[in-house]
Amino acid sequence: MEDILRQLSIVLRSMWLYRWWGLAVAWIVGPIAAATVYLLPDRYESSARVYVDTQSILKPLMSGLAVQPNVDQQISILSRTLISRPNVEKLIRMADLDLAVKSKEDREVLITKVTKALEIRVAGRDNLYTLVYTDTDAERAKRVVQSLVSMFVESGLGDKRKDSDSARKFIDEQIKSYEQKLEEAENRLKEYKLRNMNTLGGGRDYFAKMNEANEQLNQARLALREAENSRDALKRQITGEDPVLLAENPSGASLATVSVPELDGRIDALKKSLDTLLQKYTDQHPDVVGARKMIETLEAQKAKEVQARRKAAAAGGPTAAASSVNSNPVYQQLKMSLAESEANVASLKARVAEYENRVKILASSSRMLPQIETELTQLNRDYDINKRNYDALVARRESASMAVEMGATSGVADFRLIDPPTVPSKPTAPNRLLLMPAGGIVALLLGAAVAFLMSQIRPTFADTHALREATGLAVLGSVSRLADADWLHKQRRGKIAFLIGVATLVGLFTAMTVSLMLVRMA
Repeated sequence: MEDILRQLSIVLRSMWLYRWWGLAVAWIVGPIAAATVYLLPDRYESSARVYVDTQSILKPLMSGLAVQPNVDQQISILSRTLISRPNVEKLIRMADLDLAVKSKEDREVLITKVTKALEIRVAGRDNLYTLVYTDTDAERAKRVVQSLVSMFVESGLGDKRKDSDSARKFIDEQIKSYEQKLEEAENRLKEYKLRNMNTLGGGRDYFAKMNEANEQLNQARLALREAENSRDALKRQITGEDPVLLAENPSGASLATVSVPELDGRIDALKKSLDTLLQKYTDQHPDVVGARKMIETLEAQKAKEVQARRKAAAAGGPTAAASSVNSNPVYQQLKMSLAESEANVASLKARVAEYENRVKILASSSRMLPQIETELTQLNRDYDINKRNYDALVARRESASMAVEMGATSGVADFRLIDPPTVPSKPTAPNRLLLMPAGGIVALLLGAAVAFLMSQIRPTFADTHALREATGLAVLGSVSRLADADWLHKQRRGKIAFLIGVATLVGLFTAMTVSLMLVRMA
């Protein structure tokens, strides 16, 4: 503590050496500060109080039927977001503040100035708001507050309508989205049912279809065995019987049962062509008559060929019959029967394979039936969820429409102007009674700061102890000055003059403060 006091004493003695510098600075800054306080423009504050009544008799009556917005929260947010750049620009136009604006820079400065001067104060939880604006012109301050009140009321009503329209638009978009989802779900369900109609039954019992398929398969297998037995019998007849015996009784075969392949093919082709012609033309048509004549000619030629073969077989005997067995009509007929039997067997085998494939598919479907039913349930669940959401959105849209109508007819919130804006008679700023003594104090502090700065720029040693600490050398002694009467008198006059200078400066600021107080009281 002793060292601190010693250091403080050294600093004060060093500052005392430059006291006239500090006093000069104080006398320069003081009048400037006093003039500045006097020349500060008066600022007038205009205000208005608005009460927002959020209670409505329709709210409890429409509870559960219409959407009940949180009006208190909406008004609170409105009061905090009303002072925004777009609103400030609108306010400047409404209050004609931009009449003197000539450039974009001036407009930006005006917007910044108005934004700082605007204020919305909340008075507790009673929905009571105070709108305040401060300006150098009292009439202009009142005009700005009046425009701000209008904006506050219009923004509250307009935002509610805008929010309602946005909500309805959003709900309509969601309804369209769910309509599309429902259509897609219905199409998926339809395609799924069509794709799995056989497994799902298609209106018939699945196990009945399985029994029917097994029965058809058994019948096809039985027909296949019969065809194979018939084919085997023809093979045994051709390979096991003596062809000579077949040739000894050629008369036992009629013309219809004897085959001449080269003629039979042409006759069959002409008969098919005749059937086609008869579907388009009458019996007297030239093409029909010509086809019939050609068939008769070929049949006559076939009859001649059969008679010739019979005569050759009768004239040659058993040896000739054995040598010409391949040209025997009966033998050829048996070969054709065998070929037809082979074709029938192949057809029945294909039918059996098809029925076996059907039975296999039904058997595999029986194992997939639980999975298919589960997928069908999931598809229905997706459709049910979308349908419930769709119905809920439609109900909410109706509720929102009812809420809009309710707000349009009765109003959810009522804005009441409690204290209208007035032209202030006295300025609210600046507070010259406080600024004037503060200016004097600032002047004295700046003088002291200059003296301290000079003492640091041009330091001196007040005693031997300070010299020893600064140089680190041993001080052998000091030489003191003997003060005579003239020097002491000079020092006394200097102190008195310094004190008079400080007192005069303080008195000057005191007098100005008192005069300001008297003017305000008057």
